[in-house]
Amino acid sequence: MGSATLEGNAMSCDLFRMPRSVDSRWFPVALCLLLRFCLLAGDTSTNTTVMVVVGAPGEESFATNFVHQAHLWESSAQDAHASFHSVGLNANPSTNDLVSLQQQIQQEPKLGTDALWLILIGHGTFDGQEARFNLRGPDLSAAQLSTWLEPFRRPLVIIDTTSSSAPFIHLLSATNRVIITATRSGNELNFARFGQYLAEAVTNSAADLDHDGRISLLEVFLSSAARVREFYQAENRLITEHALIDDNGDGKGTPADWFRGTRVVQKGKEEAKPDGAFASRVFLKADPTESSWPPDFKAQRDRLESSLAELREQKSQLSEPEYLKKLEGILTELAALYEKQGTNSVSPKGAK
Repeated sequence: MGSATLEGNAMSCDLFRMPRSVDSRWFPVALCLLLRFCLLAGDTSTNTTVMVVVGAPGEESFATNFVHQAHLWESSAQDAHASFHSVGLNANPSTNDLVSLQQQIQQEPKLGTDALWLILIGHGTFDGQEARFNLRGPDLSAAQLSTWLEPFRRPLVIIDTTSSSAPFIHLLSATNRVIITATRSGNELNFARFGQYLAEAVTNSAADLDHDGRISLLEVFLSSAARVREFYQAENRLITEHALIDDNGDGKGTPADWFRGTRVVQKGKEEAKPDGAFASRVFLKADPTESSWPPDFKAQRDRLESSLAELREQKSQLSEPEYLKKLEGILTELAALYEKQGTNSVSPKGAK
């Protein structure tokens, strides 16, 4: 898990489209940041885990599709040097899949900076009060999953690709988590195609919406939702699934059509912090330059990049001088942070 390069996360957006009158002092600051991203190097090891759960398929055609999705995720995990675990793929399970899933989750580290990705593939149901993910044997409720995940303090990515999945957001939402569902309500009961497009998008360069060379979770979500819309339009059918993303911990979720590019352009009635900022810094495939960075550096980096995103949202409410002054302050802090980390990173081997 990490942050996009500044070029992708910031420089390609309106935040860095500065007036021509801006002082040339800005350019050394920006150059310093870019150089730090290029010069800091490390291996590609990661403690990220991808756990795919394949539910009861029902019809054989669904079974084939669900297995294909699981294999796409496995391939993506291997490409990202992440651990991969699956539940529901074995032909003759020795125990029911609900117990197997609980055991797999319990075995996962609860602390750390690398994310646990939990992907639910299959069918979902909603009885008006509770949403469930259909498994072979007893089904998984959102409340059960919430209880199992409560001890976790590491980043979590939970993606429910099933019909009627929206209620999972309310129970699972929390800070340091990204929750994605295929539907916007429990009443969207028809089979959801979102999961297929999502599994394909994780390593598809077409999903790199900001063209920075990396694919963030936000980009995966947005490109997959776009393909869902394209499918229904091509079939001249009413859209029966509307995916949501929640990464600000408010449990409400934001639909894909509230974004333009990777920016939120529509907001709800409440003055809630927009979703998407955290997911834009989540990547399945770790940046090799980040593997040697200490956790406190990453935390400070993420804090400052969050400040950049928040400043971008406030841009229309600020005068140009006030905006540029705030922007300079954040960029200067970032430059100093990378300068310090860069100095430490080139210390001779064995130096203390």
